Amino acid sequence: TANEKLLVSHFKHLTKPLLAVAFLASFGSSMLYGYNLAVVNSPAKYIKDFYNETLLESHGLTPDGHLLTVLYSLTVSIFAIGGMTGALLVGRLVTKYGRKGTLVRSTALVFMGGALMGFSRWCRIPEMVIIGRFITGVHSGISLSVVPMYLGEIAPKNLRGFLGLVPSIHICLGVFIAQVLGLSEILGKEEHWPLLLSLVAVPTMVQLILLPWFPESPRYLLIERGDVHATIAALKWFRTKGNIQAEVEEMQEEQRSLSSMQTLSVCSLLMDSCVRWQVLTVAVVNIGMQLSGIDAIWFYTNDIFRNAGIADPYIQYTTVGTGAIEVISGMLGCFTIERLGRRPLMIGGFLFMGLCCAGITVSVLFQVHLSYMRYISVGCVIGIIAGFCIGPAGVPFLITAELFKQSHRPAAYTVAGCLNWMSNFTIGFVFPFLEIATGPFCYLIFCVVCLGVAVYTFFIIPETKNKTFLEISQMFATKNEICEEELYPNSELKMALMNGYGTLDFHNKK
Repeated sequence: TANEKLLVSHFKHLTKPLLAVAFLASFGSSMLYGYNLAVVNSPAKYIKDFYNETLLESHGLTPDGHLLTVLYSLTVSIFAIGGMTGALLVGRLVTKYGRKGTLVRSTALVFMGGALMGFSRWCRIPEMVIIGRFITGVHSGISLSVVPMYLGEIAPKNLRGFLGLVPSIHICLGVFIAQVLGLSEILGKEEHWPLLLSLVAVPTMVQLILLPWFPESPRYLLIERGDVHATIAALKWFRTKGNIQAEVEEMQEEQRSLSSMQTLSVCSLLMDSCVRWQVLTVAVVNIGMQLSGIDAIWFYTNDIFRNAGIADPYIQYTTVGTGAIEVISGMLGCFTIERLGRRPLMIGGFLFMGLCCAGITVSVLFQVHLSYMRYISVGCVIGIIAGFCIGPAGVPFLITAELFKQSHRPAAYTVAGCLNWMSNFTIGFVFPFLEIATGPFCYLIFCVVCLGVAVYTFFIIPETKNKTFLEISQMFATKNEICEEELYPNSELKMALMNGYGTLDFHNKK
């Protein structure tokens, strides 16, 4: 059929090195973000007991329940503060060390954080858990931006969506693995919680051994480093046998369009009127992604299941079931994005989440009178998780790479990452108070956010499927009111040929 032919034409460019580097980068970085989000849930009681014992031993204090809750909340939320710190470093790191170079160097943070958490019980120092969580948060803040940037730059344009969503599958997989390992039959026992927290070092070790053998991003090598030979070698590694000259020429066309060969700072990006709508779009989708209510759902799934009448011993298995749904939904999004495009996954995902948020409010209000409403609330929770993982979980990181040219991309990821982590921290901190103040009506706020992002996507964000980075910039040019001369400020750069491939020849216009 026509659809099957389209699918075959998309995936014929998917080489083994491309697939290997996508899974390797995501396995050792993105998966850890998902794992760290969920890993502290099952051993919460044991971590609080450890804080209680050590405070009594070292300071002679018997902390009350409130202080233990504050310390545990700090243990959970400091991961987001670390993430924000890491996001602020992204622009500088990827410009200095490259995309792959940054991922390889940042693995040191995981080993430091994992060692601190793993030996905390043996050393009887509770601060080691909190500092370890902060350091692993810094790593997640870096990798959450750098992995999609790297994969977006090495992918052919017709596979950018597929490879761009591989990290989001691994985030869902990380959550699922943390939930499974946290079961009472596996590592969910008191003596095993330091091991459960420190297992992050295992996938990172695999990444550190194998990732250095893969090439750097060809776009980084050519546009930022000007190394044509290394660019050609990298493209030959990642592509099927054939003519890669067209791709080199497309990169050089982008290089000629850059107003500056230097990477822009965050301030320069925010002041640049040529990318006004792209910056606004990145802000809307990244803030919307976190304020959609997904974090609140993840934090309070157990309470919703308990209210639905599920017995306490079985809640942990129900939670693992939701983790499996996340992985399946993420894979569904990944394998359909090149056929459907970015817009349908974003609009459909956010609309479905908004509908389910309203469904939770209605079901909680009426479950006192109608007993079957409890099951509708469980269905809505699963619906929100599925809707999120199909599109809104991964597409915002992907389109952050697609909407910007090479000089603007690192600063754009810094802005996107900071807004994402700031929103994550805010919702984690504010939601308990919001729930107390508004009850089930708090989910209507998330409903409005989801519908707002869906409407913004429908009217403002163009479809970027199968487009080059330069073509996407041209699509935004009319919105930003840019003329042709501004879009190609370096038109005096002329093409020359070297060994059959396009290279740059700097001439002054006569």
